[in-house]
Amino acid sequence: MKIKRVLTAILALAMTAAVMTGCQSNNGTSSAANESSTTSTSESSTESNASLSGTVATNGSTSMEKVIGALSEQFMADNSGVKVSYDPTGSGTGIEAVKTGSCDIGLSSRALKDEETEAGLKGTTVALDGIAIIVNENSKVEDLTVEQIAKLFTGEITDWSEVGGDAGTIACIGREAGSGTRDGFESITGTDDKCKLNQALTSTGAVIEAVKNNPGAIGYASLSSVEGKEGIKAITVEGVACTEETVKDGSYKIQRPFVLVTKDGAELSAAAQAFFDFALSADAEDLIVKAGAVPPAK
Repeated sequence: MKIKRVLTAILALAMTAAVMTGCQSNNGTSSAANESSTTSTSESSTESNASLSGTVATNGSTSMEKVIGALSEQFMADNSGVKVSYDPTGSGTGIEAVKTGSCDIGLSSRALKDEETEAGLKGTTVALDGIAIIVNENSKVEDLTVEQIAKLFTGEITDWSEVGGDAGTIACIGREAGSGTRDGFESITGTDDKCKLNQALTSTGAVIEAVKNNPGAIGYASLSSVEGKEGIKAITVEGVACTEETVKDGSYKIQRPFVLVTKDGAELSAAAQAFFDFALSADAEDLIVKAGAVPPAK
């Protein structure tokens, strides 16, 4: 009997050890499986980013330089196999480039016209932008109405003393025909085909520089381009400053959309479609704000 009890005890101990070994083995297998799964998921994510490759050609508005630069820089950081290029040719040229197929996405700092949409083009607003009215930093003029601005640019008012400044001839600086900034400015102020410009320049930067170098100058430029610039100042329009907040709430009157232009119904390349979708996503909103523009209402 004593021997039988001893054998029973030994058998029980052996069974307990077997169960514990089995549990440890299962836990080890589960841990290894989980680690393998995590590694696989991480590698899959990396491969997904790396698998997107190609080029995305954008062409158009010089006013959109900061916005498109911020978006493309982040997109390329996230997708190392893609190169996004930007050709600052002006809105009109960018729209034409989409028509001819010489770029993937056009950039326009104005809404598309009826004849452009009828020609098969589609405009998608990626951001909103204020058109700041700028004068030389030494000008005494701080505020103008939309009506006064129109009269300055059409030549009805020719001396600064008529609007609260020191006596002196007004020099109106604007953009060239086909510019989205010019189109937006003229449509809002009702000066289409009526502006009498001392200089019509081909970029936002050139307008800013011309106003900086001429004490009697007035011009217009994208909000995102004038922030932090020395030698000029943005005046208020009917008491409202040109800021991201006043553009967003609509209280600043001289504003326009930043538009991505594509062919309606035409399929973009995988890389171009991914960039287009990213530009319109919630992930892009902070980048747009940092670039000095305002994300559109969703």
